[in-house]
Order: sequence, then C-alpha cells, then structure tokens
Amino acid sequence: MVSPASATVAAPRSDPQAPDAHLIWQRVLSRLQLNTGEAHFDTYLRGTRGLAYDAGASVIRVMVANPFHVPWLEGKLSSAIHAAVAEIVGGPVRVEFCPAVAGTVQPDGQPRRQRPAPLLAELEVSRAAIDVDVGGGGGRPRHDIFSAVVQHPRSAPPAGAGSPLNVRYTFDSFVMGQSNRLAHAASLAVVDHPGNAYNPLFLYGGVGLGKTHLLHAIGHAVADTGEDVIYVSSETFTNELIESIRQHRTDDFRLKFRNARVLLIDDVQFIAGKERTEEEFFHTFNAIHESGGQIVLSSDRPPRAMTILEDRLRSRFEWGLIADIQPPDYETRIAILRSKLTSQVVGAVPSDVIDFIAEKVQSNIRELEGSLNRLLAHARHMQQPVTVGLAAKVLHDLVAPGPSGRGATPGAILVAVARYYGVKVDDLKARARHKQIVEPRQMSMYLLREDGHLSTPDVGRLLNRDHTTVLHGMKQVANDIARDGPSRAAIRGIREIVAGGAVELPAPRDDP
Repeated sequence: MVSPASATVAAPRSDPQAPDAHLIWQRVLSRLQLNTGEAHFDTYLRGTRGLAYDAGASVIRVMVANPFHVPWLEGKLSSAIHAAVAEIVGGPVRVEFCPAVAGTVQPDGQPRRQRPAPLLAELEVSRAAIDVDVGGGGGRPRHDIFSAVVQHPRSAPPAGAGSPLNVRYTFDSFVMGQSNRLAHAASLAVVDHPGNAYNPLFLYGGVGLGKTHLLHAIGHAVADTGEDVIYVSSETFTNELIESIRQHRTDDFRLKFRNARVLLIDDVQFIAGKERTEEEFFHTFNAIHESGGQIVLSSDRPPRAMTILEDRLRSRFEWGLIADIQPPDYETRIAILRSKLTSQVVGAVPSDVIDFIAEKVQSNIRELEGSLNRLLAHARHMQQPVTVGLAAKVLHDLVAPGPSGRGATPGAILVAVARYYGVKVDDLKARARHKQIVEPRQMSMYLLREDGHLSTPDVGRLLNRDHTTVLHGMKQVANDIARDGPSRAAIRGIREIVAGGAVELPAPRDDP
C-alpha cells in the first residue's frame, strides 16, 4: 500500500548552503541514473532538486515537483537513494523530501511548472467552509480541508490558440502503476524519439483508464520541442472529412493531416466500418509513416478485436507497439486519489476514507475522481465531517459491481459482445463461420457459461450450436486468456459494457 504523502513532508526553506545541496544532489542523480530503470528515473527523480544540506545534522533536503512522488521516493527507491547519497558525501545521511511550493525557482532561474490539481480546482470553495474531524478523542485537531485547496486559474491557450490538448493532462499529473507502466514508458519513448520508437504506438484499454491522458501528455511534450502535433478524435477526423467533401476541399484536409509530424488519434475503433474514412486514414497513415512522422492511436480494444476494420489497416496498427492499460490495482487507486489532493488536504482527509473509496470503486479512474469529488462537495454543502460513514452514504449508488459480471442476463451478454466487436446479435446466432463472427461467437460462449451461468447445452441452444462446438469455443477463449492474449482485454471491456447497462445496438450510420 502506498504510504501517505505527508509522512515525512517538510516545508522547504531557504538555506545559504543550497548551492552545495544542489551540487551534491546532482551527483546523486548521476549515480542513480546509472542504477535505476529509465522509466523510474524519468518519473520520480529527474525533476527533483537539492535544497539544503546540513552536514552537522547529516540531513539533506530535496524538493519534489509532484507531492505524490514522495511516498515512492521514501519507499521503493529509498535504499538506492540513501546508498547513493552516502557514497557521495562519505557517510550516512538522512534524506527529507519536500513538495514544491508555488513560485519555486530552479537553479537556471526558470520558474518550475506546477502540477495542476484538476479534481478540486473546479470546486467553488468558500474559505468559510466546514471544519473536518481527522482524529479521535477530545481535543482532536480540526482542519478546514476546503480552505487548503489550491485554486488554479484556467490556463491561457498555448501558442496556436484553439489547441484541443487539455492543459491538465500532462506526464506530471499522470499516476503510474503496474497497470499502465508499459504504456507510460512507451509514451515517454515516443516523445524522446518521435517516428523512431514504437511507430505506431497503439494504446488500448477500458473506459476511463488514462488513454486520452497519455495522448494529451505526448502532445504537450512534443509541442514543447517545437514539433507540429495534431490531436483529434476519430469522430472529429470523420466529421472534418465529411465537411471537406461537402465543400470540395479534400486537398486541404489531406494537406493538414498528412503533413503532421506527430498525429494523435483518440478512439480509433470508431472508424471501423466507415469505408471512406478508412480509405482516407489508410493513405494518411502511409504518408506520415513514410515521411518519418509519429502516429499514436488509442482504442478500447486491440486491433485484432476490431473485426470489421479493413485488414490492411489492422496490420498497420500492429506494426509498432501495442500497449494494454488495465484497471488500476488497489495501491494505484490509493495513489490516484491522493494525487488529486494538495498535500494539505491529504493530511486532512482520513486515510481510511481514501482506503474505502479505493476498495469500493474499482472500475476506472474517472469513477474514482468522481466519487472523491462528490464526497467532498457533499461534506462542504451539508456541513459534515469527512468520514467512512459519510462516504458509504454518499457513494452507495456509485459503487460499481465487481468485474466478474455475475448475475448478467444472457441477452445483456450477447448485446455487449455484439457492441464490443461491432457485429449484430443475430450474426452470433447465425450459421456464418467467417473469422469476423467466429471470434465474437466463441467469446459469447465463454461469457454465457462463466457470467451467465448457463449450462453448455443451454449455451448451444441459444447460439444454435451443438455441445461439441460450444466446448471447443470456450476452450479457445480460455487458452487465449492463459496466454495473456487479446481475449483477456476483450472480456474486461465486455464486462464493463454489461455493468454499465447494455442496450440494443444503434442502427449503422451511412459512411461519407
């Protein structure tokens, strides 16, 4: 479990020995860079700076740009850090990590960019808000958690007004855990070597797990280097194509997208089945790839599961790296919740409340943020302390069902499978045996047995298949899961659709 960030946080202070501390810490970082993984170093260590070194007390204070990183530096990386410091200064030294404060200036004189607090910045908070109990017994300390919230003004649009990149979605505000480690590391590599590392980079995962956040973070980081970046959703890509056709300006459309140095397409699965859009994107993909540009795509499913997508596009999506983003584990969920609070609020909100939310809300990050946001807003308006009891009361209708899908009806499962793979429910029951239908049908067999609790003969009758065919289909899916294949992500996505309430599929839209 991630420890509270307030464990050893000390207020940074000026010190005449700061330049010495800076020099010592730079040497420590040089040593750590050789002995620490690149992803860990870039995420947790690169932005740190030595503030003060007291040789008599054997203490060095180090500034950390992101308060959330403090527990990780004091936990997983503590041994390596203390060993490196001791080697540099010639003896054991205690390292104290301090979160950066507004206006902190780096050694080069440039102000350090502060990490935004997107969750609480939008709360219209009054300084006269409630006091919240955080201890037990008489004389308990009371804190006004809302007066501690840092209010961040909306950032002005960057150069090139109208940029669709969200200023809150940066690498600094992205919480890395075991579930998204590969996607995060690959995104950083793309920023360092656009067009060379993992091209295309294909990120996929369920709803609200951070795919869009990483796309925006890549866009911000690449734009900072002066490169041209285009970020659009697949819907925007399609709509702009339709508009260019209507206005007889397809050449302008192609010039815009095919000359991009870095092209970021969100929710690319929605272009599947739109023949004209697929055709245009195919040539756009080739033009950018052949010119050495970088392509980053996100989707709720891997390319293999996009059964109605043209084979030539699907094969290109698989050229580079396919990175799966899974739901965050318990420790990462706690870290995400703490990252949404300022260091002052983290100390004011009881740890058991954070633990309760992380335990009960497991589906995705958006629900985690929404749950915390709702709880704090309720506490403010109702003038009540933030407690586990209040959290249970306020969030009773937000607690998502477990991922097992138990209790799902056969009809809901079939509709969810059809929606996920982009096919019709009737196709799952028909006699067709082509690949685009066989895989969804086998997935239906597996889930009808596992989540719908139907017997094998009942599954066969529902899908118009015999007992042997059902057993074979279930075995195919089970074997793919054991190999950690695409079926694992497909099952997660289908269960999310079922949990959210599957409905009948909409009628297909005409392609431009």
